[in-house]
Amino acid sequence: MFESSISDLLIVLIFAIGYFAIIFEANIKVNKTATALLMAILTWAIVFLTRGHALNTDVHALGDHLNEVSQIIFFLLGAMTLVELIDCHRGFKVITDLIYTNSKKKMLWVMGFTAFFLSAILDNLTTTIVMVSLLRKLVSNQEDRWVLGSMVVVAANAGGAWTPIGDVTTTMLWINGNITTLKVMQALFLPSLCSLIICLLLLGFGLKGHYPRMAQKAKEEETEPGGRVVFFCGLSALVLVPIFKAVTGLPPFMGMLMALGVLWLITDIMHHPYAQREHLRVPYILTKIDTSGVLFFLGILLTIGSLDAIGLLKELAVWLDHYVQNLAVISTVIGLISAIVDNVPLVAAGMGMYDLQAHPTDSALWQMLAYCAGTGGSILLIGSAAGVAIMGMEKINFLWYFKRISLVALASYLGGMAIYLLQTAIF
Repeated sequence: MFESSISDLLIVLIFAIGYFAIIFEANIKVNKTATALLMAILTWAIVFLTRGHALNTDVHALGDHLNEVSQIIFFLLGAMTLVELIDCHRGFKVITDLIYTNSKKKMLWVMGFTAFFLSAILDNLTTTIVMVSLLRKLVSNQEDRWVLGSMVVVAANAGGAWTPIGDVTTTMLWINGNITTLKVMQALFLPSLCSLIICLLLLGFGLKGHYPRMAQKAKEEETEPGGRVVFFCGLSALVLVPIFKAVTGLPPFMGMLMALGVLWLITDIMHHPYAQREHLRVPYILTKIDTSGVLFFLGILLTIGSLDAIGLLKELAVWLDHYVQNLAVISTVIGLISAIVDNVPLVAAGMGMYDLQAHPTDSALWQMLAYCAGTGGSILLIGSAAGVAIMGMEKINFLWYFKRISLVALASYLGGMAIYLLQTAIF
């Protein structure tokens, strides 16, 4: 028991040191991907060396977490490749023509609502990847793009919370029978929308002026051969991913890889006769994928898996239930904690702690858990899949996000929760 407590302390200590190393990456000059990978390996090594389990038990635990993480990684790789393929064909010109504006405030609101509703149809991770690609076409200044990109994270997480396919935790609750489609959409649409609007109002306060003429250049550029075909086929394939999952029961990454395979086939047929179009084919596109960002994702999620493997997240959930007891407060705190650790094991712990007999399908507990776990991760950049993805893609600094966005995200999170409680009290 004593050895177990020492090992748990070591794992938490490594996690804390690694977390701070990621936060202060710019100061210590150590790449966050290296830190994340070392965190993952060291914490799991301690699990294997000191927990006293049989080797096959530990291997099985690691395998379970690797299975979950790998699904997200393959989904991310497929989505990034698909979006990059559309981008190389300049297919996003179709959207940039529609949302073209040089006004900073108008751009903020247009991108926010686009991300919010797109996330409800796709999911927050795919939406973030798509929106970042659009921002690169519209905004040249890095600081401006970071603000808009951070707002996209908040908007995508809020938009993903109110539909069963928009966020992985909502999907978990939906598949397990804790929530139903229509009820969760009715219950969480208004809180999620209010969360977005609060974020837009706070970020837009005092925002004036116009962006440079890059947007006009994006508007005037010509698409590559087959650009419109690739855009519409790619967007259709992304929309069909959740439908494919619902129909076949296969995990979402399978649908995403199928979408990539279809676009790969289409682009090979279109471009293979032309040697000058090699830059439009998938093998070239794969060389442009940010492997460092993907490995960072892998390291972070595996590290969180080690915390789950030692039972820390389950113990945290039980402690909250014993000492706090109020379900609204517990859900709110879980959302706050999900800004630091992954929301998937936290929600899984909550699902295991409460049963459907005490809290039947579509009860307030499950709805609050869906909203809080989905949107609470926006408070810190590392708290959601969308945040980690944009951290890798746009190289957003953790401290910059904390100083500029975290309080806004916290206010929008708490505001949405207040709207949910008010809505429940009235209706």
